[in-house]
Amino acid sequence: MSQDQPPSGPQCRTEQQSLLTGTIPRQAALTVVLLSLFAVEPVAAQDNAVCSADNLPSMIEGFFQLTTALGIVGLVVVWQADSLIEMFMVGPEQKKGIKRHKRSAMKSAVVLVVLGPLYTVAGSMMELPLAQCVDLVPW
Repeated sequence: MSQDQPPSGPQCRTEQQSLLTGTIPRQAALTVVLLSLFAVEPVAAQDNAVCSADNLPSMIEGFFQLTTALGIVGLVVVWQADSLIEMFMVGPEQKKGIKRHKRSAMKSAVVLVVLGPLYTVAGSMMELPLAQCVDLVPW
């Protein structure tokens, strides 16, 4: 008799959870694929909506210039704060951590400054619609 009854308790919950965790991601992926095939088609058929807007390209350029400037100012603040903290550090491990943090901040600032011109050049070479009307060079 015990073999004919469906499992109950923790075993039943585990089986239901494994079924749900396998089905939900598949359904979500299928929904995304179907939406991208059918819902994106009319948007792709438009003739560069960003460039045809009145102030949108200049707003995007201004936003990129502002975030780049704030990133560079942030780098200077972090660099100076780390240098100040480094003067008062006693242990070599603490100094290594501060130098690692300074190096990480410098890498982030370089990526931030290089990203805009790289997109502008690569986007124009690949004929991306946004790169033809928006100049993301921060200077």
